[in-house]
Amino acid sequence: MSQSDDDVGKILASSTAGTTSLIIVQLASRLFTFISNQLILRSLSPAILGIAAQLELFNISILYFSRESIRTAIQRQPLDTTPVINASYGDKAQRPCEDTEYPVKSQSIPSQSVVNMSYLSIGVGIPTAFTSAILYVHFASAEVSQAPFYHVSVLITTIASLIELSVEPFFVVVQQYMMHKRRAAVEMAATFFKSLTVCTFFASASWMGYNLGVLPFALGYLSYSLLLFGGYFQSVRKPSSPWRFSLFLTKIKTSDNEKYVAGMFPRKLIALSANVYFQSIVKHLLTQGDTMMLAAMTSLEDQGMYSLASNYGGLIARVLFQPIEENGRMVFSSLLNSGKPGQRFTNSVSAAKAHLIDILRGYGVLSALMFPLAPYLVPRMLHLMAGRRWASPQVGGLLSLYCYYIPFLAFNGITEAFVSSTASASDLRKQAGWMGVFSACFASVAYLFLQIGGWGAHGLILANIVNMAVRTIWSLGFIRSYFHQHGNGMPLAEFSIQPQTWIAGAVASIVLTIRRHDDFGYRSYIEGFVLSATYALLV
Repeated sequence: MSQSDDDVGKILASSTAGTTSLIIVQLASRLFTFISNQLILRSLSPAILGIAAQLELFNISILYFSRESIRTAIQRQPLDTTPVINASYGDKAQRPCEDTEYPVKSQSIPSQSVVNMSYLSIGVGIPTAFTSAILYVHFASAEVSQAPFYHVSVLITTIASLIELSVEPFFVVVQQYMMHKRRAAVEMAATFFKSLTVCTFFASASWMGYNLGVLPFALGYLSYSLLLFGGYFQSVRKPSSPWRFSLFLTKIKTSDNEKYVAGMFPRKLIALSANVYFQSIVKHLLTQGDTMMLAAMTSLEDQGMYSLASNYGGLIARVLFQPIEENGRMVFSSLLNSGKPGQRFTNSVSAAKAHLIDILRGYGVLSALMFPLAPYLVPRMLHLMAGRRWASPQVGGLLSLYCYYIPFLAFNGITEAFVSSTASASDLRKQAGWMGVFSACFASVAYLFLQIGGWGAHGLILANIVNMAVRTIWSLGFIRSYFHQHGNGMPLAEFSIQPQTWIAGAVASIVLTIRRHDDFGYRSYIEGFVLSATYALLV
């Protein structure tokens, strides 16, 4: 079965609505987080912020290893838009869900398949969470383990991660049927209560003269997971639900039992999840490797400063680029994974290519503006937002350098989204091998900058830029090969911005970098000049 022009148009229209909703979610969540950080940052030491960054990495790692590969595999399960008679559940076509932006019809077996698959995240998450907690506590430095309420915070964060994983059966239904409004409402409410919890406990402790360490952050994770579970449960599980599938783990009644493990889990999705899982291990080490390297090789103060730079400098990446990447992955999966291989309509491939090119061009123009302006303006706002404790030339220079990293992060995100949506099992194994090479490259460069060069967090950002650059180049090579195999070439000139645009951006970067030389020192001048020239060559 291939997709018609009407189906392609509906997918792209839903993509636009989904991107808007996700951007609103990210904008609201970052606004809540930003306000809460401003309220507590003036009374927060760099050491506590460094431990909080480790705790966040601990939480992210549990969730990532438990659900990322399964979510990626589930996205390969296309949402069929044609009426199908399902003998297992009756012969009535399923009614569309009330607030979905996409028409939903008879989807019993595909929907039950993704719900069943989501329970694997919980099964993987339980041993992952407790093993990670034991290892994290065991290998923590004395300075970290002696922080107030440290062990309690780790336990609470572990429980919070398991509660968040229990949301997966509800989340996959919302995601599969593109119910973006429900997702936006639930996640914004959960983020608001998370920020409110952190602020309330920090403010109360400061008023009473108590030192709670990172306990407020752990309680914030717990409140977020509880609100997330309650919100998704109320939104999805309704007595009048028209869905002809169960939200519980249920055996699928079909004549083709050979395609299912234990009659519940599609073999194709399990095989894909396994391939993605091993690749995701390496990818997570690359994505979160900076925080791991900092935790292993630098002081808590350096970790705190890097966390501040990441939170402020990465604001645009989280608000704008992350929703585009997530929705892009959904669009590419929907367009290029429906029907039998080799029988996709040309319009589906062309639509996916046009969607990708539009994003790449938009990123190019945005980067040309961001590269010169952001490193110059962001540090000058630091003393207004974070107070005198954080308004130092060292932190300002770190924020400036992080702004150069954001465009590389954006291009890598969307290109890898395409790869994860279209790569076969053999392609994923090949990518995992290259990811290993990139990991070795990143570790070597990071060690060179951190240990030998002594550049601290500055050196780590430079290592990250190298890491993202080589990963983007590999992904672009895969993308061009993919389109060439489907009779649709993709020359560089088709998605690169105009020469005068990057020339103007490079010149402005160099001029403003020279002005920054007076504020942040000679090393900042060299870093900015080299990165500006590199950016001009790459774009």
